[in-house]
Amino acid sequence: MHTVNLRTLDLNLLKVLDVVMAERSLTRAAHLLALTQPAVSNALRRLRLALDDDLLVRKGHGLEPTPRALEIWPAVRDALQRLQTALAPNVFEPASATTTFVLTMADATAAELMPALVERLAILAPDVSLRVVPLTTHDPRRLLNDGQADLAIGHFPAVITDLTARAQSGENVSYIHNRLFQGDLVCVMRCGHALAQGPFTLDDFCEARHMLVSFSGRAFGFIDEALGALGRTRRVVLTVNQFFTAGKVVTRSDLLTVMPRHFVNVTGFADQFVLRELPFPAPVILVDALWHQRQAGSSAHAWLRAQVADLAQLAFGSP
Repeated sequence: MHTVNLRTLDLNLLKVLDVVMAERSLTRAAHLLALTQPAVSNALRRLRLALDDDLLVRKGHGLEPTPRALEIWPAVRDALQRLQTALAPNVFEPASATTTFVLTMADATAAELMPALVERLAILAPDVSLRVVPLTTHDPRRLLNDGQADLAIGHFPAVITDLTARAQSGENVSYIHNRLFQGDLVCVMRCGHALAQGPFTLDDFCEARHMLVSFSGRAFGFIDEALGALGRTRRVVLTVNQFFTAGKVVTRSDLLTVMPRHFVNVTGFADQFVLRELPFPAPVILVDALWHQRQAGSSAHAWLRAQVADLAQLAFGSP
């Protein structure tokens, strides 16, 4: 393996690597670093020679990292952020900050939280920017680890269970979570559906045709796990990745869908729905904020989390 001599390595090159990895663009990286694009290219060339690896290669209009770059980037980013915190532990001043935060969450969560968060930022932190990216997984740790998101908000039961078990065994964990709110699941159907009135049994539910909101596209979710525990199944004929889309489809079909009760109004079609309680025990929806341990010393990140937690409580009640 190629050995790197830290005594001769220009550590400024690692800062360039961090920004280029985050942006996957020399042009955007140069802008953020206040350097010319040739200067960024030269820095990458020197680092490639030092590490004996291409690090990033052209692919289409962007850059694709090599396996070596993906391997070292989390450590580089973590070290740079820890060093920044140690050398300049500045208190975050929202009124003058120009920070950009990247959040990942489902469309319904964003529709409920983002309007109020934007209003609050306009008053308290007018130059702070937000980027919301789609949540396409029930395990966002890779997004957080790779710096693609600063904060993930969603239902992550397997992740929370894993982190709790690791912490209880004395293992150091790289992620922190905070419960924002919880809710229950309801069965949603259009007004006039054959099951909208009268008894609603487990057989009725299982024999109906279903739509599932699935971030991954898999036609199997928490409800299917609950049915499996009872030795039952249902037929999922459609998966979509947005609650708004699910609401629109329900209003124009005989498909049933299951969604968190607090998301029903967010779809925009609540007045066209009939809600039925599920005829079997279903899991409680626990919504958490999740972030990487390297953000623990960031006063800016702590301020963001406080705003999100406060607005979640106002929107959905106490966890």
